[in-house]
Amino acid sequence: MKKLAWLSLSVCLLLNLLCLSPVQAAEIIRETIPLERNEVPLHLERYIEQDGKIKRPILFVHGVTFSSHEFDVDYKDYSLARYFAKHGFEVWLLDIAGFGNSGSVKDGFMPNSDYAAEDIASAVRCILKRNNISSMDILGWSWGTVTSGRFAAKHPEMVHRLVLYAPIVAGLGEQNVREPFHKNTWGTAASDFQRKPNGNINFDIVEKPVASTYIDNAWHYDRDTSPNGGRRDLLVDKSVRLIPTKNIKAPVLIIVGSKDPYVSADLCEEAYKSLQNQKASELAIVDGAAHAMLMERPYYKLFRERVLKFLNRD
Repeated sequence: MKKLAWLSLSVCLLLNLLCLSPVQAAEIIRETIPLERNEVPLHLERYIEQDGKIKRPILFVHGVTFSSHEFDVDYKDYSLARYFAKHGFEVWLLDIAGFGNSGSVKDGFMPNSDYAAEDIASAVRCILKRNNISSMDILGWSWGTVTSGRFAAKHPEMVHRLVLYAPIVAGLGEQNVREPFHKNTWGTAASDFQRKPNGNINFDIVEKPVASTYIDNAWHYDRDTSPNGGRRDLLVDKSVRLIPTKNIKAPVLIIVGSKDPYVSADLCEEAYKSLQNQKASELAIVDGAAHAMLMERPYYKLFRERVLKFLNRD
């Protein structure tokens, strides 16, 4: 009886250990890596699952108003950064100079699209060196498609695959941007969400805690101002093409929602047809989705699965 009892206890302990292992392996650690360019400290953060497996690095590049926290809306399973960290990637988030947790800048016009592209280049060099590889994947959202697209065109040897999510293909209409810094408001933070006719956020499309988490993070990390150089680049004549797609050699996924107010399907198709490596590239128009597709209840899973499938292609 004692032997049977001991054997049962041993089996139970073994089963408990086996049950604990997936939980332990699923832990995602975050760490900040020191980086500086032009005497401005840049916030570069790494998300990685601790399971002992080799990970592929990917860098997420943020838009023109808010910083990289937009990729980590940590409510339920909405965090894009944590999703990719759980699917074989070492996820990196970068704040461009003057944004979020990166160092402040005196001239808000200074970190324009070309300047930001070189911030991206500095981050990528750091990541490649750490991983002892020659190229990696990049995902840009909104203005991040302009900056990452310019980076990819100028430094093709460092880009494995590129995702242009909600790309600002062309100018959004000519406006005179006079102030070097943009004053952020609640309306600015909520502007990417789909609205009802009365102007309120459509909580049938985005869960209220998701919108609240995103907006709270905007106040916490980005506070009340952000640099205006990128915005000045975007608010130009609609005939001006902003992403040098003709000069990008890497395979590209262009993915956009059909209700995105900043870009049309026709412009995305034009950009897709101009790509050098069109055979290995893809164009995805998600019907009903808008600019903040990565947080929209009906579309966020479809979005990330489409991106993951593209990145994992041979």
